[in-house]
Amino acid sequence: MTFATTFKGLAAAVLAAGFIAAPAMAQERTLKLGHLANEENPWHLAAVKFGEELSTLTEGRITVEVFPNESLGKEIDLINGMQLGTVDMTITGESLQNWAPMAALLAVPYAYKSIEHMDEVASGDIGDQIKAQIVEKAQIRPIAFFARGPRNLTSNRPIASPADLDGLKMRVPNVPLFIDVWSALGAAPGPMAFSEVFTSLQNGTIESQENPLALIRSASFNEVQSHVNMTEHVRSWIYLTIAETTWASLSEADQGAVMEAAARAQTYERGLFEASLAADRAYLEANGMTFVDVDGAAFASAAKDAVLANVSDEIKPIVEGLFAE
Repeated sequence: MTFATTFKGLAAAVLAAGFIAAPAMAQERTLKLGHLANEENPWHLAAVKFGEELSTLTEGRITVEVFPNESLGKEIDLINGMQLGTVDMTITGESLQNWAPMAALLAVPYAYKSIEHMDEVASGDIGDQIKAQIVEKAQIRPIAFFARGPRNLTSNRPIASPADLDGLKMRVPNVPLFIDVWSALGAAPGPMAFSEVFTSLQNGTIESQENPLALIRSASFNEVQSHVNMTEHVRSWIYLTIAETTWASLSEADQGAVMEAAARAQTYERGLFEASLAADRAYLEANGMTFVDVDGAAFASAAKDAVLANVSDEIKPIVEGLFAE
């Protein structure tokens, strides 16, 4: 065998190995993003969008694998996994108050008068303080925020002011703040598993419940309730987050790509969110529900003391300021 023949053989082998390795080299990192929503939810669609944008911005070097429906674990499990380094990303909100008390500000009744007011807070100085504390205390970095549909009260009669509640038997989640606020407003709230709500409304054990329009629709509450009272008593947001260890492992350029992809996903999610609100209202109206405008200022005023009594001392001055705006 001549030297030339040997050289050609080695060159061909190296070239072949290069072609085999090329796809693997093109993708340096796959981020695992788990969350609790289903595949139709705007949060999931926005998470997929984030992955697409990040792959484009990094020319395929960083990809995102999205795991919906708690398939990678429940919310707290995912947060713990991010702290341990087994999960890269999740979508989470006020559950982070278990580590960072300021995260409770994500869902305080009547703290935000409109979605514009909420956006102003989430993207302003208060939002920066919340994010900084989450990074410090939970070792998780918020990189974008998604809106959640405001919670509204359903019933079988119109309720336009707190005076109309008059001992209304209603289901609320097992959250002391929610129970105390609705008691202060004049209702008779009680905790109940969500799975029991439809039957309890049907047989009259309770007279009302409160949830975002999307959940009112998906639970078919229009079959057992006639009115949606637009109390919008809880406006809230939720964060798209990345583990601080994952963030620190990225180059400055890739961190910039992550933030740009997150910004694009946030804008995309907002469009989906607004479309879903309109679609859910149209569906519920078409299926027999009457929407009632309420005296929001009267509800907020009646709820204020109960809200302030239930928030931590750390965030109480901020909540007082939000009520005063």
